[in-house]
Amino acid sequence: MPELPEVETVRRGLAELVSGDVIVDVQVSLPRIIRYPSVADFVDRATGRTIRAIGRRGKYLLFDLAPYTLVSHLRMEGQYRVVPTSEPLALHTHVIFRLASGRDLRYRDVRQFGTMDLLLPDESRPSGLQTLGPEPFDSNLTPTLLRSSLQRRTGPVKAVLLDQTIIAGLGNIYVDEALFLSGIHPLEPANRLGPKRLARLLSSIRDVLGRAIEAGGSSIRTYQDGYGRHGGFQIQLNVYGRTGEACRQCGSEIQRMRVSGRGTHYCPQCQRRGRIPRTRVQPEREVGG
Repeated sequence: MPELPEVETVRRGLAELVSGDVIVDVQVSLPRIIRYPSVADFVDRATGRTIRAIGRRGKYLLFDLAPYTLVSHLRMEGQYRVVPTSEPLALHTHVIFRLASGRDLRYRDVRQFGTMDLLLPDESRPSGLQTLGPEPFDSNLTPTLLRSSLQRRTGPVKAVLLDQTIIAGLGNIYVDEALFLSGIHPLEPANRLGPKRLARLLSSIRDVLGRAIEAGGSSIRTYQDGYGRHGGFQIQLNVYGRTGEACRQCGSEIQRMRVSGRGTHYCPQCQRRGRIPRTRVQPEREVGG
């Protein structure tokens, strides 16, 4: 699933490509992508609107089609491409925004899990968007605020950080990477992290996300930006997807286990902790995220 760096990269590319363009027609071939309103009303609302800007909140893309906001979640494999209208359709293209410039903004989704909502300001936002925690780079997000959010969270820090109500935009790849950089074991109970480790963790989150954005995200499977380009951060990953390889820092073998149902990569030497409850550790073969 695209995480914050990938979604931010898509946002930046689309902002360069289509900001100021006008939607002259909309075609929807897979109605379930459109959650709200009805497909007919979605088409009616979007047609004739100018794409004034494209924002992001967590993993959501926010298209400003004043007075409407198009809220788009890519989910597993959603992709936007901007191409000439004359270009043949790729398989699994489900929504097409015809633009006045003679191009299409096309949404393609092999897994078909992506969603779109086209909303007025007074219409209820998707619940996932409403409950998002602070953005990782928000200056109001301090180690003290993070500590207060984790006080009652006794679960493994890996699982807690995947909860979008704690920090918006984090996913499996970048939580693993941030925990490695901060030297914190994925199974460490979140509420046991003291001020120094939380400060290091927050700094590591910002560091890895910032570098991933600069590299255009991580193309682990099918991720591409609006230009059709792959990300480059995957070559910088320290633990994610490197099971059995040598740790770049200490030379130990990178290991993988499942934490609360999610594949988790870590270095047993750089991320040591006390006794690990056996019921939570399930070593497994590398099969992807």
